[in-house]
This record gives sequence, structure tokens and C-alpha cells, in this order.
Amino acid sequence: METTSLSRAVDDEFAPETTYLNTSSCGLLPRRTVAAVGALAGALATGRRNGSGDFEAVDAARAGFAGLAGVDADRVATGSSVSVHVGLIAASLPPGSEVVAPEGEFSSVVSPFAVRGDLRMRYVPLDGLAEAVRPGTALVAFSSVQSADGRIADLDAVREAAAAHGARTLLDATQSAGWLPLDAGAYDYTVTGGFKFLLCPRGVSFLTVTEEAQRSLPTVFAAWVASDDPWNSTYGPVGRLAPSARRYDEPPAFLSYHGAERSLALLGEVGIDAVHAHATGLAGRMRAGLAGMGHEAVPGESAIVAVPGLGGRAPELARAGVVASDRAGSLRAAFHLYNTEADVDRALDVLSG
Repeated sequence: METTSLSRAVDDEFAPETTYLNTSSCGLLPRRTVAAVGALAGALATGRRNGSGDFEAVDAARAGFAGLAGVDADRVATGSSVSVHVGLIAASLPPGSEVVAPEGEFSSVVSPFAVRGDLRMRYVPLDGLAEAVRPGTALVAFSSVQSADGRIADLDAVREAAAAHGARTLLDATQSAGWLPLDAGAYDYTVTGGFKFLLCPRGVSFLTVTEEAQRSLPTVFAAWVASDDPWNSTYGPVGRLAPSARRYDEPPAFLSYHGAERSLALLGEVGIDAVHAHATGLAGRMRAGLAGMGHEAVPGESAIVAVPGLGGRAPELARAGVVASDRAGSLRAAFHLYNTEADVDRALDVLSG
């Protein structure tokens, strides 16, 4: 497959009208994605098609994500949100199971476990997550990159600690997939919302499950699309579930998945390594500029830059055409393939005023 240069992809696919530094909230849609969604919406408005969308697009999106995540497509289930995927995993745990998670973790990663009321939840500092795993821990649930401040977890250490104590791992890659290389097969489960760094419309999410974990993960939300023969399973109970992770599929939001197919193809053409180098380079420029102004950002090499105490300046930036976010009192700026050094300098110029 021909590799598309990052600069050419940006020129062909994006035309932001702001200095957009808010991919941690929502990614910009490529032109090809908008065209695909528009084409399906137009056909649905005029009755020119039979059915609400194509399962071929869903499977292409599944394959596109699998390629980015380093797993076979039969390990990937498609859905609509991270919380539904996590709810499925939460339903699989016996009462009394211990779940360890970082303090301040994103709600969708921990709430499905917490609301059960019969699990033992233990929250620990992110930098002590690996050390907190102990005999009897059933699951470590955590994000590769924290939503609030962009900190990257010590992925190797957490995996090693979990393996040493027989605990399973659940990784949320929503704030990292698309710019940080992902080896989904190294975790029992991964969940990823597609509408941020994967540049998909909202309503797209992916669950990966190892073959071993599939043996004990129940099909709580089974629908006809989870069948081994979907088109002959539309009435009555599903007779035979798909032998792959597709047994965990939700009925798809076709408009979103018709777009997701195109967005994931674009990221595959550019390559995550190229996006990683570009985005983290811009984030490093932002941190250096902030330090020169006397503002200390959360340290690290993340594509997400958070500055404690500056969250209140997000409205000022917005008035100047710079879109960032206020999270937990920090100003959060996220960099992706469509950002430039000029974007960094524009944000710093507004903050220096």
C-alpha cells in the first residue's frame, strides 16, 4: 500500500477555520469521511437504497482499526460507546472481585464497575498503579493516556504486574489510539472511542478481546448481528453466536460507520508512527513555549498538553479563535496530524497577552 505523506493528507482532507487544539474532546472529520456520511444520508433521504447502511463498511472499519491496533480483525467487536463495552466486562466479574483503577480515571472506565455495588473498587495514583496490583486483584482498568492531563501510563509495568498476579487488564485507548502506537493484543481487553484521535463520527467504538478472555466474557448484549449467520437470525433467539469477537457487536450506527471506514483508512495510509512524531513534536514545542512564559505544563512526551491552573483561560482563547478545553482546572491542548507549528505559536501568543 502506498504511504500517504502527512502533509499531503492534511492538505487533501482538512480545512479547519480555527486554531483547533481540542482533539481530546472531538477530532476533526476528514473530507472523505464527510462525503461518505453525506452520500449515505442523501440515499436514505430519497429512498434510493434498500436498508439503512452497509455491513461491508462496518467490517472495513473493523479491519481498519485492527490494523492500527496490531490484532486480527476477529479480535475486534464494534459498538457505539466505551461505557457499553466496559459494562459488558463489568458484567463478567464475580461478586467481590477487586478492580484497581487510577484516581481520577475517566468515568466511563470505572462507573460500570462501581455501580454494581458488589465489586471491590480500589483507586490509586497513576504512577503507583503497577505496584498496587496484588494477589486477588481480578482486573486493572485504566487509560493509556489520561483524559484530564495527558499523562501516559507505564504500560509495560502495569502489564507485567498484572501477569505476575494473575489479573486481567482493561486498557482504554480513547485518548491515544490514532497518535500513540497500540498493541491491543498485549491486553485482555481494550476499548476505544472513535470520535477523538481516530477522527471518526461519534457512535463508533471498538472492543478487542483476546481469545482466552473470549472464553469467559458473556454475550450480555447479544443481538442478531452477533450471530454466526446474521441474516438468518433476525427472528427468535440467536441459534449460534459468531465464533469471533463479532459475537459482542452492537447493531451499528451506519452513518457513523460509513464515515469511520474512511477515517481509519486515512490513518492507515499516513501511519501512526508519522502522526506520533508530528503530534508529540508540536506538544513539545508548546511545553517549551509555556515554560518560557513561566507556566509549568504536566511533564511528559504526550501529544496532550495540560497546564494546571490555566483552565480558566479557555474562553479567552476561544474568543481569539483558539479552541482548547478546561479539564479539572487545567488548560488542555491536544495535537494531531492537522495541527502545525503556527497553531502552537498562535496559542502561545494569546496566552502571553
